[in-house]
Amino acid sequence: MELPPELNDKFNDLVSRYPVKRSALIPMMMYAQDQFGYLSDEILDEIAKRLDLNILQVTETLAYYSMLRRRPAGRYHIQVCTNISCLLRGGNELYQHVQKRLGIGNKEVSPSGTFSLEEVECIGACTGAPAMQVNYDFHENLDPDKVDAIFEQLQDGKTPKPEPVTSGALHERLKAEIPIISKRFGIRDSRKIDTYLQNEGYQAIEKALKQMTRDQIIDEMKKSNLRGRGGAGFPTGMKWSFVPKDSPKPKYLLCNADESEPGTCKDRPLMEMDPHQLIEGMVIAARVIDAHQGYIYVRGEYRYVIDILDAAIREAYDRKYLGKNILGSGFDFELCTHTGAGAYECGEESALMESLEGKRGYPRIKPPFPATVGLYGCPTVINNAETLSTVPAIVRMGGDAYAALGVPKNGGTRLYSISGHVNRPGIYELPLGFPLRRLIEEVAGGIRGGKKLKAVVPGGSSCPLLSADEIDVAMDYDSVAKIGSMLGSGGTVVLDEETCMVDFARRIMHFYAHESCGWCIPCREGTAWLRKMLDRFHEGAGTPEDIPQIDELSKNMLGRTFCALGDAAALPTISIVKKWRNEFEEHLRGKCPYAPAEAIVGAH
Repeated sequence: MELPPELNDKFNDLVSRYPVKRSALIPMMMYAQDQFGYLSDEILDEIAKRLDLNILQVTETLAYYSMLRRRPAGRYHIQVCTNISCLLRGGNELYQHVQKRLGIGNKEVSPSGTFSLEEVECIGACTGAPAMQVNYDFHENLDPDKVDAIFEQLQDGKTPKPEPVTSGALHERLKAEIPIISKRFGIRDSRKIDTYLQNEGYQAIEKALKQMTRDQIIDEMKKSNLRGRGGAGFPTGMKWSFVPKDSPKPKYLLCNADESEPGTCKDRPLMEMDPHQLIEGMVIAARVIDAHQGYIYVRGEYRYVIDILDAAIREAYDRKYLGKNILGSGFDFELCTHTGAGAYECGEESALMESLEGKRGYPRIKPPFPATVGLYGCPTVINNAETLSTVPAIVRMGGDAYAALGVPKNGGTRLYSISGHVNRPGIYELPLGFPLRRLIEEVAGGIRGGKKLKAVVPGGSSCPLLSADEIDVAMDYDSVAKIGSMLGSGGTVVLDEETCMVDFARRIMHFYAHESCGWCIPCREGTAWLRKMLDRFHEGAGTPEDIPQIDELSKNMLGRTFCALGDAAALPTISIVKKWRNEFEEHLRGKCPYAPAEAIVGAH
C-alpha cells in the first residue's frame, strides 16, 4: 500500500522510537485513522507488515481501544461527555440537544457524512463542564446556543475556534494559592523554551547533573515528602530508590499522562502550558535511576497536547537539554511521546506498560514490580505527570523547604481540580492539608445558586463520597484516609442538595462497566450486574431486596481483582448506599424524588 509521504515518514519515525517494533502499533493505528478517518483492512495489513505482526495480533489489539474505528466517522466527529462533572452541569441535556440538532443518535453518521456523534466518558474537561470535542478540539462551558453556533460554522466549512481549553486553570490568583508548578500558567508563550529559561527553567538540571549525586537527589526527594500525584500517593523518593543500581538491563522512565479519572483534569494544563517543566523533571528522574530512554504516555483524547509536547521536546533537543551528553555532564537521555487510544485501564502502571508494548492494556500480576521487571522486562519507574513536573522545584528550593509548604508526611502543594455545583470551578494549586470546607466555600466560591451541599467526591470518581457533615477535614492523603475516603487524583466534585444519589451511583457504574478490561470475573461480571441493577432501580423497577444486594455485590469485588478497577467501582457505590440509603428507599415508590413532577424516572 502506498502511503501519503507525511504518514509514511511518521510511521518510520514511530518504528525508530522503540527497541521492540510492536510498540509502534497503537500510535500507528491512531495516526492512520487521523489520515483516513477509519482503519481499513488495507491499512491494517500494511501496519502488520511493517511491524512483522500477523493480522490477528493487530485486530485483537485494536478491538480493545475505544477510540479506534473500523468504520468511517463523519468529517466532524462530535463527542459529548456525560460523565459525573458534565452530568452535574447539564451534560445529559446537552447531549439530547446535540442529538436533536444533528438528527442522529449515538455512534451514528449523518446522511451527508458531515457529522458523527458519540456519547463518551470523561474527556478531561471537568472544570469546563459541560464539554464536547469536535475531532480533537475541546469546547467547554457549553449551552445549546453555543453548540448551535459551533455547528453552523462547521456546516459553513469554517473551523470554530475553541474557547481557551485551559480555562479551568487560568484565573485570578487567590490568596490561598501557592503557585509552585503552576507559576508560569498565564505567562505569554509559557510553552516556549525561551520563556521557560527566563522563569527559572532548566536551572534544576544544571544543579542535578553537575552538583549533585544520584543519592543526594533521592535524599532531597525523600525530605520533600513528595507523594505520587496520580492517585496512590506513594512516596516518590522511595519509589526511585527501589530501582536496582547493578542491573545489566537498560532502565526506563515513563510518565503516566493517561489522565482518565472522572473529575480530574490537572495534568492537561501542566502539559499544555508548561511542557518544559515536565521534560526537566523527567531528565532529573532519569539521571537518578540511570535511565537513558523515557516515554510520555498521553491519553488519546489529548492529541493536541501531544503536538505541544513534541514541539517542546524538539526545542529541548536543539538546546542540548535532551540527547547525548546533556550540558556536558556525560549523561544521555532520549525522550518521546506515546499516544494511548482510549482505555481508562491504561492509567494503571502495569496496564500502561502492556499498552506501550503494543498490546491490550491488561494489568500484570504483581510481583514482580516495575522497579525490577517493567517495560520490556527491564527496571522501570512510572510517575504521574504532576509528580514529575514537581521535581525541578524540589531540586531548586530543597526538599525541606518544599515539605514545609504542606503538612507532615504530605509535602508541598498539589493541583486540585474542583468541578460540579460550585460557583468557581477550576484548577487551583494549594498546600496539602488545605481544609476541604475552605476549598468549597472560599476557593470554589460556594454552592451554585445558593443551594445546600449534599456530597463531595474528594479525589476522583473511584473515591468513597463524603457527606455534607464530613467536610471538616484536611485535604491530605492521611487525613482523608482516616475518615474512610481517599485524596486520590485531587479531582474534587461537589454535589448540591438536588442531586439524585441513585442516578449518580448509576453513572459512576456505567463508567466502570464500560472501562473494565474484562480480564477478571469479579470486575467484569460485578460491574455489569451493578450497572443493570442501578439502571433498573433508577427507572422505578427496583425491589427492597436490591438495596442490600447492590451493597453485597460491591463488597464482593473489593480486593478480588488483578488491579484496582474493581475497588474503584465498588468503593463509591458502597459509600452511596450506606450514606444515602433513604434515597434508594424513596425510589421504591416508582419515581425519582428529584425528577420534575411530570417526568418519569427513566427520563431523569
